[in-house]
Amino acid sequence: MKSMTGHGRGIGEAAGRRVTVEIRAVNHRFFDLKFKTSALDPRVEDAVGQAIRKRAERGAFAVNLRDEVGGRGGPVRVDVEVARSVHAGLDELRRALGYLEPVPLALVLAQPGVLATADSAADAEAVLAALAPAIDAALDSLVAMRRREGRALAEDLLGRLDRLAVLAEEVAALAADAPQSLADKLKERIARLLGVAGLQIDEARLATEIVVFADRTDVTEELVRLSAHLAAMRGHIGEDVPVGRRLDFLVQELGREINTIGSKSQSSEIARRIVEAKAELEKIREQVQNVE
Repeated sequence: MKSMTGHGRGIGEAAGRRVTVEIRAVNHRFFDLKFKTSALDPRVEDAVGQAIRKRAERGAFAVNLRDEVGGRGGPVRVDVEVARSVHAGLDELRRALGYLEPVPLALVLAQPGVLATADSAADAEAVLAALAPAIDAALDSLVAMRRREGRALAEDLLGRLDRLAVLAEEVAALAADAPQSLADKLKERIARLLGVAGLQIDEARLATEIVVFADRTDVTEELVRLSAHLAAMRGHIGEDVPVGRRLDFLVQELGREINTIGSKSQSSEIARRIVEAKAELEKIREQVQNVE
């Protein structure tokens, strides 16, 4: 089991280029990739995206790529058509905002795609050659950190699951005693009330009421399903594959069973344990959101 949080950095050198790649990851419901470096060649972005997808299924990834010799070796050309388009857009924005000063040339040149090296294809090939070892090193570091955090998450989750199991056992014991406890209370109350009038307890009627109560408050099935869900969660936590979605589903199922037990029970002792179980489950839910 791995966490979705991590950081990795790698350096690669090839064809006279030195590329540094930094990847930061946080939790996300799906796979989300953003580049912090502007104007990357599409082939470079595609190579980075494919490499990350092979090593991670979920998370929000922010990639910073630094080409330490990029743009130094070749002549620079201006893409006039792109420059015209950029200038037109900026000038339209200037008029809309009511600014009088003309759009500065430096602002146009700073926009992605306006300036490029004369041999951009060869430049991209050189970056790609240096990128492979850099991205591999960054991902190795990122995945290692995710595994370390995953082990810490697993330890915390297993402890909380153990606590839920203990609470379930206590609820089962209390639920088993509930019908007899009710019978004793009913007999005492009815005997006290009928004693005043000199009447006798109708044992058959009393037994019927107790059976109805026992059936209405029986939580055996819920406890069996609860135990099965806890076992399933323990099994998934020990797997070396992305299990976050499955754990999230099981947390919902656990919540459903706990709520049902709470609604069926009329015991204050069971209610107290249900409250504790809900609090423990909420902590589990928060932790599961960080699992890949």
